[in-house]
Amino acid sequence: MKTELPIALSNKHIHLKKEDIEKLFGRGYELNKLKDLSQPGQFASKEKVDIVGPKGKLEGVRVLGPARNNTQAEISLTDGFKLGIKSPLRDSGDIENSPGAKIVGPKGEIEIDKGIIVASRHIHMNTEDAKDFGVKDKDRVMVKVPGERGVIFDNVLVRVNENYSLEMHVDLEEGNACGAKNGMTVELIK
Repeated sequence: MKTELPIALSNKHIHLKKEDIEKLFGRGYELNKLKDLSQPGQFASKEKVDIVGPKGKLEGVRVLGPARNNTQAEISLTDGFKLGIKSPLRDSGDIENSPGAKIVGPKGEIEIDKGIIVASRHIHMNTEDAKDFGVKDKDRVMVKVPGERGVIFDNVLVRVNENYSLEMHVDLEEGNACGAKNGMTVELIK
C-alpha cells in the first residue's frame, strides 16, 4: 500500500465563469496562460483581479483557468479578516451560503452574492492512485508532514478523478505554519 505523496501550497486565487471573465476583461476575452498547474488542463493565467470586501481589498488575485461553471475565490482566513468577510471552510465548489464580494478587473467589475471560501485541505489523485493508497473519492484521511514544525493534518478530503495528478493541496497559511514546501513528500495515514 502506497503512503507517500507530494504536497503543494495554494495561494489565494479566483476561478471565473466565462460571462464574468468578459465583464471583467472585455467582450470575447480569453484567459492567457502564464503557467500550467499540476492538475492536467488547469493553469495560472496572466490575469489578476482585485477582491473588495466591506473592510478592505485583496489586490492582484491570480485568475486560474480555464473558465469554470461558477465564480469562486479561495482565500485564507487572514485574507478574510482583511476583507471583513467571515469566509467558511469548504470543499472547493461548495459555495452555497458563502459570502460574496465585489470583483474588480481592468474593464469592469461584478458583485457576486456568494463564492468567497477558505478551501479545505485536500488530495487530488487519479483512480489508479486511489487503488494504490486504498482510498476512494470523498474519503477523509490524515496526512503527516515531517520536519522541525511537522504536523499531522486531520480531515483531509480525498478527491478522485481519472484526470487528476497526485498531489495534496493546503493553503499558504497551513503550509507555512508547518514548514511545508512545494513538492515535499508527505505521508498519508488512514
